[in-house]
Amino acid sequence: MPIITRSAAAVEGEDWQQILAQAFRRPQELLEYLNLPLSEMPERLQACREFSMLVPRTYAALMQSGDAADPLLLQVLPQATENEHKPGYITDPLAEKDTNIQPGIIHKYRGRVLLLATSGCAVNCRYCFRRHFAYGENRIGRKQWAEALSYVAADTSISEVILSGGDPLLLQDDALQELVMLTEAIPHVRRLRIHSRLPVVIPQRLTPALQSLLSNSRLQVSMVLHINHPTELSDALRQPLQALRQNGITLLNQAVLLRKVNDNLGILSDLSERLFEFGVLPYYLHLLDPVRGAHHFDLSEQEAVLLYRQLLAELPGYLVPRLVREEAGKANKSPINLDR
Repeated sequence: MPIITRSAAAVEGEDWQQILAQAFRRPQELLEYLNLPLSEMPERLQACREFSMLVPRTYAALMQSGDAADPLLLQVLPQATENEHKPGYITDPLAEKDTNIQPGIIHKYRGRVLLLATSGCAVNCRYCFRRHFAYGENRIGRKQWAEALSYVAADTSISEVILSGGDPLLLQDDALQELVMLTEAIPHVRRLRIHSRLPVVIPQRLTPALQSLLSNSRLQVSMVLHINHPTELSDALRQPLQALRQNGITLLNQAVLLRKVNDNLGILSDLSERLFEFGVLPYYLHLLDPVRGAHHFDLSEQEAVLLYRQLLAELPGYLVPRLVREEAGKANKSPINLDR
């Protein structure tokens, strides 16, 4: 598919927090902005009661006005189908309650631990596997960070801390710097990984101050972005990502395979090519986690394997993300068997 260059600078020059404050929070506002009919409003509002809508205007600016099937819109607009409870789609598909060993800490895999730095996001993706997560029980602030990291300090097998949430880049730069410094003080921790979608929906978040604090850390820092479609890579994102890369930050991307969003060879191929242009390596292509309310995004494993084989034949190996599924209780993400 051809790449359409669009701008994420709908409120150019404003602080990222101001942009977030102006985000769309009601379906009717977003639909009116995109010149779309206000259809299924009772059902959309019902879906919002279970999982609220949040869409920054910088992200909405990348959508095609008048197109109800825009792939970015489909990721964030509440749908009537979310209210259907389908068998097998549950509130905790990865059984994270079993590895949520203390407030703010999830320890699934050996050698690395996940710190829930925040409980909020800058965009509420409708397929989010944590859309039902008990954030109220895991909300920790700056006063609790040292306590949470004491768990890491006590386990010398942990060499990597993963900042997640919510979205860790919702922290202001000074707070994030404090958290990084506390992590740096643990001698056996060598790597820091930040999982974030915020730069994708609000590129202005990649401030010079943020770039500086990450590039000056003693830790090996990587940032894992979440980009599902090539049009999410706006021109406003190119320069700050390249600056991070030039300062030694490893940039990776994980995508989720989503029906009607990116279940197409051309889209996936263009996504990998465009990621590489921006200095980001494709990392994972996830099958959908079976979370309640997101069944309409799912593809069968057979469909995914067929598409992935085509992608392998289309691209050089370094541009092909690993096709995986995350399964509760497993010691690692499960590669999908391509010999089916």
